[in-house]
Amino acid sequence: MTDILPVGLSKKSPRIAVLIPCLDEEAAIRSVVADFRGVLPEAKIYVYDNGSTDGTVAAAKEAGAIVRIESRRGKGNVVRRMFADVEADIYIMVDGDGTYASQAAPTMIRKLIDENIDMVVATRTEASSHQFRAGHKLGNQGFSKLIAALFGRQLTDVFSGYRAMSRRFVKSFPGYSSGFEIETELAIYALNLRIPMAEISAPFGLRVEGSVSKLSTTRDGMRILRVVFYYLKEIRPLIFFSSVAGVLALASLVLAYPVFITYLGTGLVPRFPTAILATGLMVLSFLSLACALILDSVAALRWEAKRNSYLQGRTLSEQ
Repeated sequence: MTDILPVGLSKKSPRIAVLIPCLDEEAAIRSVVADFRGVLPEAKIYVYDNGSTDGTVAAAKEAGAIVRIESRRGKGNVVRRMFADVEADIYIMVDGDGTYASQAAPTMIRKLIDENIDMVVATRTEASSHQFRAGHKLGNQGFSKLIAALFGRQLTDVFSGYRAMSRRFVKSFPGYSSGFEIETELAIYALNLRIPMAEISAPFGLRVEGSVSKLSTTRDGMRILRVVFYYLKEIRPLIFFSSVAGVLALASLVLAYPVFITYLGTGLVPRFPTAILATGLMVLSFLSLACALILDSVAALRWEAKRNSYLQGRTLSEQ
């Protein structure tokens, strides 16, 4: 790996693992393994099969990959298993469909080492306007802006499945997601802990014939949105519960206004159910605000614990 390791950093080459989650990618997996073996000859290449019904496992073994099985369906489950099982200093995670350029891997590794950072994301550049489905492209842009607004710093391609990561990042990542929302979780986790990371541009190719996308624009979009709001509640409870409190307070005021106007004019409260509902909503609003303040303190303590766990890992310059 002398062509990758910067001069003067370390006399020992870092252990590099290429992690490839797979589901029914018989048509592409041979070339993916061969391509990464060509650019990273000393890396160990792992293919984690997620219940393929075609010849993915046999093809990966024939190509020389280390093949393992994760029976629980969903990319998030596979990624969590890979991160737990594989021991390395640098991890390259890439999809097994052949759409990501292996030639970008050495550049990602060099950037990871040179800048002593923990994650490099390969942002996809398409050769033609037909490579991304319109819904996927719009969703990527929308979610990237939403995540930036809620958690800070906008990533160009939050859904990229091509990343280089350090050991301390991988081993400190807890992993909550079970499906394709795992890339969103990786981004939010890194942004929340203020982990040093960078982006590079990498060409994004067409799938080979016989390889079919497993993404569902609507279903996976809803799951990603759920993950974003889950982490907003866990990481930014002050924002989440204050927003709930504001909505409840507004609803209470809207309901109470005509009752109050009637009372000023007649001295009577003829609509008791509405008055009771308005009062109940305002009480819930104050309770939600109290929860926001309490949980914000708890979230700060949890952030410190997660940050300390992350810092327990050695940096690349120490390996």
